[in-house]
Amino acid sequence: MFDTGVFTQSFMIHAWESGTAIAILSAFVGFFIVLKSDSFVAHALPQAGFSGGAAAVFFGLNPYIGLLIFSLGGAVLIGKIEDERKNDIATTLTLISTLGIGMLLISLTNQYAEKAYALLFGQIVGVSANQVLVTVSTSAVCLLFLLMIWRPLLFGAVSKEVAESKGIPVRLVNILFLIIVALATTVIVPVVGALLAFSLIIMPSAGSIYLSSNPKYVLLLSIISSILVFWLSILLGYFSGWPIGFFVSAVGMLWYLFARSYQLLKNKWKHIIS
Repeated sequence: MFDTGVFTQSFMIHAWESGTAIAILSAFVGFFIVLKSDSFVAHALPQAGFSGGAAAVFFGLNPYIGLLIFSLGGAVLIGKIEDERKNDIATTLTLISTLGIGMLLISLTNQYAEKAYALLFGQIVGVSANQVLVTVSTSAVCLLFLLMIWRPLLFGAVSKEVAESKGIPVRLVNILFLIIVALATTVIVPVVGALLAFSLIIMPSAGSIYLSSNPKYVLLLSIISSILVFWLSILLGYFSGWPIGFFVSAVGMLWYLFARSYQLLKNKWKHIIS
């Protein structure tokens, strides 16, 4: 018989609530990251956040404080040192420097950094009511900030040169966007983990972009697919006993493969009938 506990137990309710909030946030953030062809940022900032958690443990602080500080610091650093041709180099330098600091501090600490290591894999079914409130409120703030810079950010992502010629401060807008990604990282990582934040942010949008050329439809598909990926992962994880994080990456990959296959078949059919 179907176990209704997946919808009624308090820890599962918290998982549904926090998971839905970060799925929506991930879709918005991932939409612009994919559009800007800057997917590496979605990997670097969560890893920087983990290093921040390790630094906080070393100094006897709450790891979430370190997560926030290192994520924001990494975002500003990437935005400051990147240029038109070397965005990936700026991101790589930020990643290796923060990871190096995190590894050093974990090796030097005299206590078992359980809370820092928890940031690697997340605690989807260990979210408290207070964490749900923080997750939902922070996600709402990030979405509000995204809406405030929506038009210049979209313009710069589609055509950076034209946006600059129109007087749009593309570099400043990009730094503001990176700060929003860093804030999003602070709520996504504790739930799904630094290792899986990348897949949740990128996969739904990366697949959706193959299904439509209209940015509005791509964003809508990203939101829907991101929510469905997370919901399905929670159900599969609950009933199988396997890690929910595994299903987040696996279902996300299946969505991407479906979208890519659809586009290939569509193009092949157009070629045949033409």
